[in-house]
Amino acid sequence: MFDLTEDPEGQPVVWIVDPEQWPRANLRAELIERGYDAVGHVDLAPALAALTGVRPRRPRVIVLELRGQSITASQMKQLASSGVAVVMIGGAVELREPWIGGCSWGSILKRPVTLGEVADTVDRIMAAQGSSPQ
Repeated sequence: MFDLTEDPEGQPVVWIVDPEQWPRANLRAELIERGYDAVGHVDLAPALAALTGVRPRRPRVIVLELRGQSITASQMKQLASSGVAVVMIGGAVELREPWIGGCSWGSILKRPVTLGEVADTVDRIMAAQGSSPQ
């Protein structure tokens, strides 16, 4: 049976939600190099719609950059209840939002953070799930 969290070649799926093109593209390239099927999204709302809609490949991890996002508490509750591990990246201002502490997240990374640190965090979550790339 086809695993909805892997592509046909067996690579675990990771979504990156970041409104900034180059940080998103650079992280995507790093994750692809590490053997993941990394998919970029510009905004959280369309990513949530894709997550709840009929989609052939569901992510195991979502990396969410909080800077530049217009995020509501209901969106975060929806994301937290999706069953997907979420790695949130934010600065001091974004991480003070009340909904941050109200949900369980895969990891919360405070800026400044390197692409390698974000990718290492994804690796750790995937290893804990038993779904690291081959």
